[in-house]
Amino acid sequence: MLPATAFDREGFLKTRQAWSPAVAEQIAAGEQIELSAAHWEIITLLRAYYEQFDSSPAMRPLVKWVKIHLGADCGRSVYLLSLFPGSPAKIASKIAGLPKPDNCL
Repeated sequence: MLPATAFDREGFLKTRQAWSPAVAEQIAAGEQIELSAAHWEIITLLRAYYEQFDSSPAMRPLVKWVKIHLGADCGRSVYLLSLFPGSPAKIASKIAGLPKPDNCL
């Protein structure tokens, strides 16, 4: 478990290198989310997106990315909201150990 000093004031990791699956579980617990296989699919896709584009996707690019890789059923805002309530791009990026997407409040 990482100390509070490893996170910024919004709960995002200060360094991506501090991330691990155990850290993802810690962050998710703080968001009252129990990670399932479906959550891990999105987290893995988010991390791949970051590796390719060097940024965390906002909602629209995230939906498109998920649709490309997991199909139309998963590539919908409603699906992502069911997994990461509130702000899927922001919360999923946080759990994935990535920076906050630029246009997320």
